[in-house]
Amino acid sequence: MAIQNVRTIDHQAIREWVEGRGGNPAVVADTGGEGGLLRIDFGLGDEALEPVSWEEFFRIFDENGLAFVYEQEPDDAVSFTCTFVSRDNEVVDETESMDVDDSMS
Repeated sequence: MAIQNVRTIDHQAIREWVEGRGGNPAVVADTGGEGGLLRIDFGLGDEALEPVSWEEFFRIFDENGLAFVYEQEPDDAVSFTCTFVSRDNEVVDETESMDVDDSMS
C-alpha cells in the first residue's frame, strides 16, 4: 500500500493534525537568536524542546517560509511522521498530496 504525504501551509490543518496525535508546538531550546527551530513535541520527554504558543509557532513558521509535510495514514493506522520543508519560493494555497512508494520497506 502506498503512503501518502501531504504538504500544507494551512495553520488549522497543521494544528488539527498535531493535536489529534497529542502533540504540542515547540522549539529547540537555546538555539540562539530570535525564533528557533520548530518541532512538534509528542511528549517523549525531550528536554531540548521548549513549549511555545500556537501564535508564536505560526509566526516562526510563516517568517521562515516553511511548509508542513505529514504522513497520511492508510486505514486505522496512526503516524507521527512529519517534517518542515521550505516553500521553495512558491505559494502553496492549499494542501498538496504526494504518493510515496513504500515497497522498499
